[in-house]
Amino acid sequence: MNFPEGNSQLEHHKPVYQELNFQIICAICLVAVLGVSSVTPVFPTLAKALNINPKSLGLLVTVFTLPSLILGPIVGILADRLGRKKIIVPALFLFGIAGTACGFVRDFNLLLWLRLLQGIGAAPLLSLSITLIGDIYKGDRRTTAMGYNASVSSIGTASYPTLGGALATLGWYYPFMLPVVAIPLGFVVLFALKNPEPKGDRNLKEYLQNAAKVLKNRKLFGLFIASAANFVLLYGAYVTYFPQLINDRFKAAPAVIGILLSTVSIAVTITSSQLGRLARRFPATNLIQASFLLYALALLIVPLMPSIWFLLIPTTVFGIGLGLGFPSIQSLLADLSPREYLATILSVNGTFFGLGQTLGPLLMGIVFGFGSINSVFYAGVGFSILIFFVFRYFTCSRI
Repeated sequence: MNFPEGNSQLEHHKPVYQELNFQIICAICLVAVLGVSSVTPVFPTLAKALNINPKSLGLLVTVFTLPSLILGPIVGILADRLGRKKIIVPALFLFGIAGTACGFVRDFNLLLWLRLLQGIGAAPLLSLSITLIGDIYKGDRRTTAMGYNASVSSIGTASYPTLGGALATLGWYYPFMLPVVAIPLGFVVLFALKNPEPKGDRNLKEYLQNAAKVLKNRKLFGLFIASAANFVLLYGAYVTYFPQLINDRFKAAPAVIGILLSTVSIAVTITSSQLGRLARRFPATNLIQASFLLYALALLIVPLMPSIWFLLIPTTVFGIGLGLGFPSIQSLLADLSPREYLATILSVNGTFFGLGQTLGPLLMGIVFGFGSINSVFYAGVGFSILIFFVFRYFTCSRI
């Protein structure tokens, strides 16, 4: 199996962000992060409209994210053997059709089934958008592209709740119709994306055996752990319990909590946009290690802030850490992965950060149950420092 060198790799005279290929990849990434943050603002209204118990609303997220955990490695194998477009294009169509259909149903059980189908469509999108960057770009341009892509993703994550909330003023079902944009994007990917695709085939058993050998690389395993840890901290300490601390301690309005939460995305956007420059001065492993020290510092000072606006300090520090660490992990994974197994490895990594999303709130909830809201953040400090040393252990030899 080999990858032909497409002419899309070669527009070195253009900044990455001006290339059509990169703009299409960013569009795929923006669709990939659309499915949850755009609809959560309407959950309370939806519960009333459909007369369901608010405790059941979490199922709308669970059934959407579950396929990513299950299908990640399978998607990667298929993309490495059949090609990227043959997975991405049908996934975009499924995401768009099932997602848009959610806006037209008024039965909660049917809504859950459509969300499951939409989640199946979403499962390949984020990992394969990163895979495309690994396919098309090399060296500093790859790192720069990873950084810009992380910036775009953060902008989407920060803006979708506002967009969903605005549409919800027209009716709870309107935000569910946003995935319609995935349908025309599917045609754009099919006809306009110029990327190298795997050519040739090999025995499936041989492929799986060789892929298993590659995945046993201790440096890859260290990066997988770092990916999961990023999302344990983000979804556990920050997304789940940081708003609770603000509400308990400062009695802040939801709008103020939203502003503080968006600070992280702003910091991620600014930091990751500069990643290409930083990567020319510092090894990626150093940037990833620095990110966990920044997480520890941010979580350590959260309980110590004397007034609500002082919380902008730890949110900014946390965002800088995320902007350094997450895209550096993706870039280093792409550097270490043999081309013929790139989609498989990045999809396995997607499974690990899905695992972090799932475990983070659970683990921090257990800590909260035994202690107080402050104990969640101090546990996050200890976890960050532990991962710093674990990552060093797995990546201590020169990469």
